[in-house]
Amino acid sequence: MIDQTQVEALYDCDVIDNKGEKIGSVKQVWLEDGTGAPVWAEVNSGLLGMRQSFVPIQQAKMADGTITVPIAKEQVDEAPSVHTFDDHISDEEQEALYRHYGMIPQAKTGEHDRLDGGQATGRHGARVEPDAAEVVLSEEKLDVGTRNVEAGRVRLVKRTVTEQRNVTVPVTHEEVRIVREPVEGGTDRTGRAFADEQAEVTLHREEPVVQKRAEAVERVRLEKDVVTEQQGVSDEIRKERVEVERDDERR
Repeated sequence: MIDQTQVEALYDCDVIDNKGEKIGSVKQVWLEDGTGAPVWAEVNSGLLGMRQSFVPIQQAKMADGTITVPIAKEQVDEAPSVHTFDDHISDEEQEALYRHYGMIPQAKTGEHDRLDGGQATGRHGARVEPDAAEVVLSEEKLDVGTRNVEAGRVRLVKRTVTEQRNVTVPVTHEEVRIVREPVEGGTDRTGRAFADEQAEVTLHREEPVVQKRAEAVERVRLEKDVVTEQQGVSDEIRKERVEVERDDERR
């Protein structure tokens, strides 16, 4: 029989059914109003321990950190759901539990017997919390991300510049030379002997001529590439630490 002095030891104990099969582990203990006797254990049961089931512990036995109850695991799995309010169980929901497990409470004792027939009467059950004091510690975390900002602008500007270009061009010109040939027979057949006359030839030469034309030689454009680099960031974060202070003086 489990009494009030064992309540603190019940938490996180494994609950075993009458066949030796584990039902779940104790997460809350509910006490009888008035007497303070432990009445129900709220146990994590079902698939993956996601179901909260109420198991009667009035006739349970505790040994080696486990609690053995005289009921089958199947009964616990089929037990009605209980909705608590202000850390209490209503009469109606507690009566539903009594009927399901076939138990009836004895008046003002906190004990329960097997129910042979008739209806069960119940009283409010109250949850008891472990006798402990606690504080919640918090700390800041750095959430680091990136944002897109303008880093600068690049422009293509076309301007006209003048440079001196020296080019060598081959040119030709005509020159005159005197050619003398003897006259055959010594006779001047032109009939212009001793007459003044002149002979003339036109000389030519080449000179450089410069013409300019515009010709496309290159196309220039701007393109953007995305470059990833590692850049370190730092900031201050706050953490909470706990210290134990004593008011009593040890001698």
